Amino acid sequence: MSGQRPGPLVEPGPDLTAEEVRRYARHLLLPEIGREGQRRLKNARVLVVGAGGLGSPVLLYLAAAGVGTLGVVDDDVVDESNLQRQVVHATADVGRAKADSARETVSGVNPLVDVVLHRERLTPGNAAGIVAGYDLVLDGSDNFPTRYLVNDICTAAGVPCVWGAVLRFGGQVSISWEAHGPQYRDLYPAPPAPEDAPSCEEAGVLGAICGAVGSVMAAEAVKLITGAGRPLLGRLLVLDALAMTWRTLTVAKDPTRAPAPVPSPVEATGGPACAVPVAEALPEVGAVELAGMLRAREAGGPGFVLVDVRPPHERDIVAIPGAVNVPLARIASGEALAELPADADVVLHCKSGGRSAQALTALRAAGRTRVRHLRGGVLAWIDEVDPDLPRY
Repeated sequence: MSGQRPGPLVEPGPDLTAEEVRRYARHLLLPEIGREGQRRLKNARVLVVGAGGLGSPVLLYLAAAGVGTLGVVDDDVVDESNLQRQVVHATADVGRAKADSARETVSGVNPLVDVVLHRERLTPGNAAGIVAGYDLVLDGSDNFPTRYLVNDICTAAGVPCVWGAVLRFGGQVSISWEAHGPQYRDLYPAPPAPEDAPSCEEAGVLGAICGAVGSVMAAEAVKLITGAGRPLLGRLLVLDALAMTWRTLTVAKDPTRAPAPVPSPVEATGGPACAVPVAEALPEVGAVELAGMLRAREAGGPGFVLVDVRPPHERDIVAIPGAVNVPLARIASGEALAELPADADVVLHCKSGGRSAQALTALRAAGRTRVRHLRGGVLAWIDEVDPDLPRY
């Protein structure tokens, strides 16, 4: 199935104006695109899921390329920590809706592009309606539930999807289009367990990686729309920026794979598609309560052990006073059990609560019962106790 050339995805639109000829002149010089290909781009309707690290370069390059209609799905607001990689947003946009910020930037790049905003989170209840009417979807989402939802909705609708993923110094790009090759579930049949899938918020990402992967996604979109070249159908492009290598892996349809599930709108009230079943609630402590516990401990009151499960380099960014550092990996492996007293209360924390929950689950499995974790992690501590500390 790899290497298929399905032909141009979009019919040519109206002829180019004199202004468009001037603007897109460098495209018109390419025989693979030319005037007809540019008219196809002008007539194309492309939905971009996420106006973040990958959505930023995708939106900028597709707008510059002259894609006639760009849809943007995003319900988030711009945070200062986004600016390191989400280049469609500026410092002045902090606190604004990402969709609004993206539209303003895109319109500045190319006022001829019509930007349609979907200021909402993609869910099983709205995904089919949002995707309807678009020729192509580019998925720059940063979580597995959304990624599987986009794949399944596009598969059901017969719409091709160019997807990308980044983490730390690496990235991946491919195309999911079951009519002409494999889809995402042929490569990754089911979402990984949460503990096996750290987010960029937890693991970090080199900002320039987003630009590299997003640019490839935009190039694949232009190729699909115009019919130029050989698209990444049946192939996975893998970037390792530390070694600065690109590898191409062949992907085939899995003949044993069950059909992709069609997300049900009923699931919408329960959050994103493919969400894991609600697990047993873990014992928590709030940030304000923890601050009181620390004050009491300093005054000679009840003792407890506050454990920071982040790696040391992350702890160096910002830390809660009075915490000892025991990284999650050492807790999960059992190596650190001897360092955590079984006869004392233990409170675990990380950045936002995900990794401390994993550490808590591991300790409970080892028979420890006097353990809780900080709801919301360091970020909650900053918001509710010490706002002068830096967020990250």
